Amino acid sequence: MADESTPGPETIVPAASEFWVDPASTAARQVGQWRKDNRPADAAELEKIARQPVAHWIGGRGDATKRTHEIVDQARAAGRTPVLVAYNIPNRDCGQYSSGGATGDDAYRTFVEQMADGIGGARAIVILEPDALAQTLVKCKGEQGEREDLLSGAVKTLSGAGAEVYIDAGNPGFVTDTGQLAEGLRNSGVDQAAGFALNVSNFQSDDAVASYGKKVSDQVGGKKFVIDTSRNGNGPYRGPEQPSWCNPPGRALGVPPTRDTGDPRVAAFLWVKEPGASDGNCRGAPRAGDFMPDYALGLAQASREP
Repeated sequence: MADESTPGPETIVPAASEFWVDPASTAARQVGQWRKDNRPADAAELEKIARQPVAHWIGGRGDATKRTHEIVDQARAAGRTPVLVAYNIPNRDCGQYSSGGATGDDAYRTFVEQMADGIGGARAIVILEPDALAQTLVKCKGEQGEREDLLSGAVKTLSGAGAEVYIDAGNPGFVTDTGQLAEGLRNSGVDQAAGFALNVSNFQSDDAVASYGKKVSDQVGGKKFVIDTSRNGNGPYRGPEQPSWCNPPGRALGVPPTRDTGDPRVAAFLWVKEPGASDGNCRGAPRAGDFMPDYALGLAQASREP
């Protein structure tokens, strides 16, 4: 039972899904707080997020084995599949809004081994290093070979632990040369992975991403891909304020997580980016990853999904 001072999410009914819904997620706690604050309408809207499975991002803080195991263990007890994000590549985000990451190659390999230990043969999906590959093709190009080696090693280690691994491959607005991207995926071990991930933390429409993904897939042996639909219900931001990918206004929740995509090449729609989590210090937002209740509420209110 939740402490009286901490509103609990116990009355939120998880969506019917293969994927695990965290009953103590940030959105679920916010629902509890708004119920306590007599904001029932807003709480009901935010339940659109709280009842859906959202990926857990594992970075370099603390023991990755323990954090991964805790999530995997809870999901296994619920009979569902957890979605994890490995997010600790050295020079993460090329030093931008989400800077950080492992201090070096050896530290990164240790981090990956810890995640693998935490998975321990259980059923799990891992999205491998959002933006890491795409950024080496556009921004921090000098790190490409080193990153591809690290990603390839991570694919082997995490797949060996039983995970269904998808290497992040950006989005249609990031790397326009699909041949270059496909080569990077091959060098990063996509042949040993379940496939690749697209649109993570972005807002491109499902149709645009699927079309792009098939062009890439054609060049990597027909590999399947997953699409992050967490915030793409209204497609990308077209307004004058930039950057267009950083906490843009007027966005909406996308299709809820499911394997039933209607397309044999699209392995799943997933909510990889937590709806309401900041993209970074832009438009008056807090640091990357911090939860913004009002932004989350806006996404839910604009959603066409139930």
